[in-house]
Amino acid sequence: MSIIETILVATDLTDASAAATDQAIELAVRLEAGLIVLNVFQLRGIVGIGRGRPVESREQRATGAQAVVQEARAAGARATFLLWDGDPGDSIIAAAESEAADMIVVGSHGRSTVGRFVLGSVSDHVVHHAQCPVLVVRPRESDVS
Repeated sequence: MSIIETILVATDLTDASAAATDQAIELAVRLEAGLIVLNVFQLRGIVGIGRGRPVESREQRATGAQAVVQEARAAGARATFLLWDGDPGDSIIAAAESEAADMIVVGSHGRSTVGRFVLGSVSDHVVHHAQCPVLVVRPRESDVS
């Protein structure tokens, strides 16, 4: 039996987080761990998916997260999804604790040290505050615009 029984992957459902999602699915299959696909819904400053009303955005995010779950299940993983409201960094930590995740997988946008300082970094926040191991996955070159 694996000591990693539950993996939480945080995804913003963009190409930038695709490598982290793929890595999390592969780990879940190899370790026979459950996979929780987490998408954080931040009401203020909505960008990207669902610039419309928050209800539409939540529905789009649920559809996107469900698609990731279906991909994971097709690969042989036991997968579910969560939508979480709030600040992304804090919400990832809270969801991982709430779901008793043994590992968190997050993507990195590949920013430089200066970029992280100026823009902030969700992955950096998660690494420094999580109570379990965190795997940070850089995007594939083909995923970076």
